[in-house]
Amino acid sequence: MFNAITHSQIYVLDQDQALDFYVGTLGLEVGADVDLGFMRWLTVGVPGCPERQVLLEKPGGPALSEETAQQVRELVTKGAMGSLIFSTDDCRKTYETLRGRGVEFTEEPTERPYGMDCGLRDPFGNHIRFTQPKT
Repeated sequence: MFNAITHSQIYVLDQDQALDFYVGTLGLEVGADVDLGFMRWLTVGVPGCPERQVLLEKPGGPALSEETAQQVRELVTKGAMGSLIFSTDDCRKTYETLRGRGVEFTEEPTERPYGMDCGLRDPFGNHIRFTQPKT
């Protein structure tokens, strides 16, 4: 049967702005940036981990009607369309680095039973967390 999850998807409202944020600010790398005609296939991933990509998809056709796409856009801005969770070796250092790049956080690094983590939102409203697992 299955042996890996290769791609996950989140909706973004502007793919160029998403590229700037996810690559330029968070430090991910582009996996693919392809104009398919009916959509732009834009993926990013953690450097050195090409086997796991996140599709930064703009809501719209052909998968969604304009009415549904508008509903999705509204849900994205409300932060109701899911989240991304990354791991890091040093939560506080990553937090300070990203704060220095202008990232606004929704939650500072906090000790949890599973490790230390914190939260932020991308420019569109998607929730992002990163965790330093307990050792």
